[in-house]
Amino acid sequence: MSAPPAILNPDLVAKIGNLKIRARSVVDGVLTGLHKSPHHGSSIEFAEHKEYSPGDEIRHIDWRAYARFDRYYVKKFEDETNLRAYLLVDGSASMGYGEGERTKLEYAKVLAAALAYLLLRQQDAAGMAAFRERLDFYIPPRAATGHYHELAAALAGLAADGKTKLVDAVEQAAELLRGRNLVVVFSDFFDPADGVLNLLARLRARKNEVALFHVLHGDELDFPFDALAEFEDMEDGSRLLADPDVIRREYRAVFGEFAAGLRQGCLAHGVDYVLARTDRPPETALLSLLQNRGGEP
Repeated sequence: MSAPPAILNPDLVAKIGNLKIRARSVVDGVLTGLHKSPHHGSSIEFAEHKEYSPGDEIRHIDWRAYARFDRYYVKKFEDETNLRAYLLVDGSASMGYGEGERTKLEYAKVLAAALAYLLLRQQDAAGMAAFRERLDFYIPPRAATGHYHELAAALAGLAADGKTKLVDAVEQAAELLRGRNLVVVFSDFFDPADGVLNLLARLRARKNEVALFHVLHGDELDFPFDALAEFEDMEDGSRLLADPDVIRREYRAVFGEFAAGLRQGCLAHGVDYVLARTDRPPETALLSLLQNRGGEP
């Protein structure tokens, strides 16, 4: 694969260059990463989408995808052998918190680009979608070498804006899934926890493997403010004038309960949870996920 676009800096590529992404279900042949399934059979299953072009069989058009995106996609079929990943990135306004390259969204872009790079380098399929209240764009999974540049270009054009309805948007993406997949969501998950956990349960019930990168800024976790300040909701514009010294303890308790509840819910549903702090190197979050999944250094 040619050198990745600038969304990944060379130092990060060098640090993650020897990593491999493994599916948890290799032995069962559910998702097999680099390995062929040990259970040989003759069944052929849906593998991925590609845009329709003249000569493609009309019977393989995915009409549900057409209804969603007003474009024709054709189902491609192959032996169920390779890891197929869907990377879903939250582009809502709250993801814009931070400065420069350390906003939550920019950090999430780096994580998503790095996973896409690793997947495609090991000849597995990677697809991507961005969402706010619904999907902003959807790029079907492909394993082609040049596919990374399409994914990176889409990420580069994504800006933090608008409100989020994470559950609705990811449900919309889930309608496009076929077979068993790895679904990775990058978000601050500022949605009602019950809805998110119910969504995870539904994805797991469909035999998907799921991983969450809980992308948070250090300010949100540590609440380091020390002077009277006006706090503004980045999505609905509501404001609160408060003395940080007065509300710090309660804020940390409530926010800690929120993060712990999401983490514990993931554990209960067999979902990988990674806390991705924007004040930590991206490879720290990536290594946390890959080592938990049996990724190889």
